[in-house]
Amino acid sequence: MIAKDALAIVLLGAQRYNPTLGAAVDELGVAGRIATITAGWQEREDDDADLRDHLGARAVNLKLHARAEEIFRKDPEFAEAHRERQAVLRSRQDFYRIRLEHALAAQYVIEQRKAPPDILEDEARASIEAIRNIDNMHLDRCARDRTEFEDKLRPWTREAILEQREQVASIVRECDAIAIAGGHVASLLNRLQLFNLEELSRGKVIFAWCAGAMAISERVVLFHDSPPQGPGAAEVLDAGLGLVGGVVVLPQPEFRLKLDDRARLKLMARRFQPAMCLGMPARSRVTWLRSGPIDPYGGVFAIRDDGTHAFGKTKAVVS
Repeated sequence: MIAKDALAIVLLGAQRYNPTLGAAVDELGVAGRIATITAGWQEREDDDADLRDHLGARAVNLKLHARAEEIFRKDPEFAEAHRERQAVLRSRQDFYRIRLEHALAAQYVIEQRKAPPDILEDEARASIEAIRNIDNMHLDRCARDRTEFEDKLRPWTREAILEQREQVASIVRECDAIAIAGGHVASLLNRLQLFNLEELSRGKVIFAWCAGAMAISERVVLFHDSPPQGPGAAEVLDAGLGLVGGVVVLPQPEFRLKLDDRARLKLMARRFQPAMCLGMPARSRVTWLRSGPIDPYGGVFAIRDDGTHAFGKTKAVVS
């Protein structure tokens, strides 16, 4: 895959209050310009003074959100089709959520039943498999919708898109690395796909955190155990770019996960196996080269399938 052409990929914890990006850049000896992507901030994407101060004069914002808006302005046919596709994806997510909530409720009821241990374990596996099937069906439908959209609109042939893609590629060619910030993960993922980040990542070092780290993994999982609106359930949003394989990225777990609730953590770990659920709290960092991960693993932890979590090495790979 094209991702093999990335020199290294670094996932980091949240950067707003505890920035560690500069240390990671220095660790890998990145001395040249760094293309930054803040499209997840949407209309605020150029409000990046803190990021520029942290990286110094070498940071250059690709402004993918604004560039996408310019594409929509110049190509109203594509803009309308894009809006329709987003509506389809929201509908898909809604129906998926209904099925998922019922499967999770059934799993919870079954977990409370009394029966011989071998029966309980067999039924627990069946519950996990039912949830996985719902997740996979959702991913398959999202992939089908995306393929149909691309086959119909052929974005790689459209003048407004080609113009913006070439401008972005020209900037990235003069950079040694790409840094992808967080924000609204669906909007960010959409822009990364539109501007073909897989191609841009050739020969570059990739730094990503929060939604950025989620977007470049194989599968984007939305999660929050205690959202303001009530109990939350982790749900798959869509396939990510797949630049990093073998992990489900969980940013800010210190705020979003009930780390003392072993039952919830156990379900999450088993549901997404063989991928590893990787907690990325503030100041954590893990780096992969083509040959595999390198130290430090500072603050990164994996959720085990017994509901415990441990700091240490991972088996994730750059795909």
